[in-house]
Amino acid sequence: MPVSRLVTLIIGLIVILALSLWLIDSLSRLYWQLSYSSPFLGNLLLLLLIVLIGVIIAAFVYYIWIIKVGEQRTRGRSGRKTPQLKIPEARTEVASSTLKAVKQQVEQIQDEVTRQALLTKSREIEVSLTRGEIQVVVFGTGSAGKTSLVNAIIGRMVGKVDSPMGTTQVGETYCLRLKGLERKILITDTPGILEAGVAGTEREELARSLATEADLLLFVVDNDLRLSEYEPLQALAEIGKRSIVVLNKIDLYTEEDKERILARLRQRVGGFIAANDVVAITANPQAVELESGDVFQPDFDILPLMRRMAAILRSEGEDLVADNILLQSMRLGEEARKLIDAQRRRQADKIVERFQWISAGVVSVTPLPVVDLLATAAVNAQMVVEIGRIYGCELNMERGRELALSLAKTLTSLGIVKGAVQLVSTALQLNIGTLIIGKAIQGVTAAYLTRIAGKSFVEYFRHDQDWGDGGMTEVVQKQFQLNRRDEFVKAFIQEAIARVVKPLTNKSEPVEEEVEQGDIKSG
Repeated sequence: MPVSRLVTLIIGLIVILALSLWLIDSLSRLYWQLSYSSPFLGNLLLLLLIVLIGVIIAAFVYYIWIIKVGEQRTRGRSGRKTPQLKIPEARTEVASSTLKAVKQQVEQIQDEVTRQALLTKSREIEVSLTRGEIQVVVFGTGSAGKTSLVNAIIGRMVGKVDSPMGTTQVGETYCLRLKGLERKILITDTPGILEAGVAGTEREELARSLATEADLLLFVVDNDLRLSEYEPLQALAEIGKRSIVVLNKIDLYTEEDKERILARLRQRVGGFIAANDVVAITANPQAVELESGDVFQPDFDILPLMRRMAAILRSEGEDLVADNILLQSMRLGEEARKLIDAQRRRQADKIVERFQWISAGVVSVTPLPVVDLLATAAVNAQMVVEIGRIYGCELNMERGRELALSLAKTLTSLGIVKGAVQLVSTALQLNIGTLIIGKAIQGVTAAYLTRIAGKSFVEYFRHDQDWGDGGMTEVVQKQFQLNRRDEFVKAFIQEAIARVVKPLTNKSEPVEEEVEQGDIKSG
């Protein structure tokens, strides 16, 4: 109970007790006076006194009970867990459940080659989760001494050293055991970044791909960070890569220069890498010629890196693996989502294209004084239902009609119907050069407006039946702007001439000839 409430309760009890004593004393005097004159009234007064005391006690008990129950309910509401979503406590469980959901998502992809490729990738991620290995990737420019660092870590020659940029053509992986860590550590040496030529660009893409799959990243530099090095390091950190910045070749610097470079490095990466994750080493120290003429080869010094790497892997190794698997699963899921979205859009576009010419046919057969999408509400309602079905939303015709009518009213209120009539009339006149019959203009305009409506509904279903912050108006206006571009209008009008204008013109020619002959005879 809060202190303020406790103080209030004590003061209240004192006041009640004092009033009760005063009341009892006053009533007792009155009772004795009445007892001498009228015993009945005295007994009645005594009864009332007992009832009054009982009411006071009951009120007090009730008040205390209400406070207690209220606090328990409050605690219950604040402490109660939401039962709607069960969040696994272990990160490995989160990664495993996410990977399972991604595999179900991949199964929806219709293209067999793409689906199998993504399923293979998902199985590789699943194996990474269960095989018990930590992926450490060495990343950086070709001259920073990455291969020398790998040599020093493994303790034996595993690749060419003192090599020019571009020697490491593919990612080479080596196994390492660390005392006190059950998992095996896989050290991967990557091609250098920032190499010239097409081959260099391809090798850099491979290096970046390997870096994104790392559980722990060793970013090797031999001086202060250049902008071309800073950008990929920052990008990898932003996607969640745990990184250690390794300043190599410190044997080439004085102690003062080394400390100055380290300070600058820690300052530059301070926003996304901790200061103690920037370490200085010498992976392949330069040989020194002694006065006697002998050549002395100093030992490598990578102890600061090994200590930091061991501390990270021992304390965070399990989480790093789980986080990386989760990241890979999410990236795979995003790739699958984009493929499914593109697949659905292609299907939806076919539906829109089919229904736009159906609308043109309906309006051409039964023309109105003005173009009105309300006349094609049934056609558009069916279009909405079919688009919704592609996006996993089953709508009945009544709901489809409501949505179609709502969008038709929006098209009219925004002046898009009038603008469409002008656009279509002008475009047809420019392409044909002769007077176009009204039915053709109305039919082509209906097709154009149905297209805008259909494209708008595609966006609506793509975003889980949500028009967005700007509402239906913003979506419709955007689609109108996209579909009035010159290159689209030109292609649309050419197809409209073939599908709508020519069939109507051919049908009207015999009628026009009969009218002309009748006029001649009557003349």
